[in-house]
Amino acid sequence: MVKKILAYETSTNICSVAFQNAEGKVFEKLIQGRSVHSDNLFLFTQQLMAEHDFKIEDMDAVLVSNGPGSYTGLRIAASAIKGIMFGKNVDLFACNTLASFAMATENNSEAIHSIIDARRNHVYHQAFKINDELEMLSEAKVIELSDLEDQIESGNILIGAGIDRISKKALENVQIFDDSFISANSLIRLFQLKNNADFCIKTHPEELNSNYISSSQVNNTNT
Repeated sequence: MVKKILAYETSTNICSVAFQNAEGKVFEKLIQGRSVHSDNLFLFTQQLMAEHDFKIEDMDAVLVSNGPGSYTGLRIAASAIKGIMFGKNVDLFACNTLASFAMATENNSEAIHSIIDARRNHVYHQAFKINDELEMLSEAKVIELSDLEDQIESGNILIGAGIDRISKKALENVQIFDDSFISANSLIRLFQLKNNADFCIKTHPEELNSNYISSSQVNNTNT
């Protein structure tokens, strides 16, 4: 049975809302830019509901990208979810943002490096491998750009935001998926994995706490 799913991706400067219907078709609203989340998250939700004739309580699951990522984007999504799901008996799942990025590649590689720009000379990073399931090769953490460049090998895949900050030499013979591949669709793909419980944690709206990048996390990498 195909599940009806609503998914939210706000971890970068992309605001994406995706809806999967009972036939497995996915429809998405997406915009990219600074400060786009607060104006568009509710709007996109309302547009999808009107265009595809559903209500929140019709959903089998609501997915939200839970970080790491932009504090502002993740905070807005968490606040919106609390309002959208208030009084609704619908399962909510907080999903690993970097794991969802890896699902967008749909490629086999010895390593898929998912990254988000953490400013200064850092990125948030986690490495994965896709076989029949998604396998974690490292934990999600803030690392220096130089450390990331040391980890990237020929034939690897790199996806996310901040790729333009990486040296051209490190990107030689590497398959690149830039931020245009970031989408709430990938959260739905992640949730459909057999081992989705490794990346999507069932929670409640009032307990939703985003795993955002803080300045202290970045500073601690230098101590």
